[in-house]
Amino acid sequence: MLFASADQFRALPGRAVTVFGMAGVGKTRLGNILRKADWFHFSVDFRIGTRHMGEYIVDNFKREAMKVPFLAELLRSDSISIASNLSFDNLDPLSSYLGTPGNPAKGGLTFAEYQRRQEQHRVAEIYALLDVPYFIGRAKDLYGYDNFLCDTGGSLIEVLDPNDPEDPVVKALTQNTALLYLRGTEADAQRLIDRFKSNPKPMYYPPDFLIAKWEQFKQLHGLRRDDDVDPDAFAIWGFEALLRDRLPRYQALADNFGYQVDAAELSGVRDEHDFMELMCRAIADRPAVAASL
Repeated sequence: MLFASADQFRALPGRAVTVFGMAGVGKTRLGNILRKADWFHFSVDFRIGTRHMGEYIVDNFKREAMKVPFLAELLRSDSISIASNLSFDNLDPLSSYLGTPGNPAKGGLTFAEYQRRQEQHRVAEIYALLDVPYFIGRAKDLYGYDNFLCDTGGSLIEVLDPNDPEDPVVKALTQNTALLYLRGTEADAQRLIDRFKSNPKPMYYPPDFLIAKWEQFKQLHGLRRDDDVDPDAFAIWGFEALLRDRLPRYQALADNFGYQVDAAELSGVRDEHDFMELMCRAIADRPAVAASL
């Protein structure tokens, strides 16, 4: 949705906003703030890890438990159950399932298995994003929420074409929500890279990009075999490369279909009023457009 003015956005009886940008830039923090003000917080990563990949995640837990004879016997007799405690703020079950390719002695997956799980994530993310219109209606009809925030993962930009208004994901989001890009700076990027080193998040790479970077990493470090790759080293290096590759595509999505604010401005948002002021400034700062409502 695009608006003729900020006043038009303010006057809506119910608002739906999709926030996007680098992983860790503050989208989920914003969702936590607005949830306290009776906004429905739709986390795409949570939807992926529960509805669309939950069975994969739990089966992986069970596969590991079956390697322990004591636990294996209890699982076979249905004496114990295993579940994922994934939450909006804890995506570790999804991260652990996606894993990282490399040396199996260091917890790495084979490259082929990593690619298989990446494809599962790609499909799951598309489905989760296409769920947005349904959840806007569900939030209103079932729970009485007038306002809706779609909190996307950093890989949103990998499952849509930011220049194609007919892209299915673009259509689902732009026809039902206003898009807001939380634009990071180089300093933000470095901060997120440093944070990723200590707290990795789920990562999705476009297939061709993944293959190219995998081979490039091995060449840079003089490695001939996949099993020689340190999984943690590749994860950090790959995250930095992917983050910077995404930035111009985030910008294209904002330029074509939405609004933008600097991520630093989000740090000043403490409640719904602050967010509304931020959103209205973003609408006012965009060149005049005919409303798409």
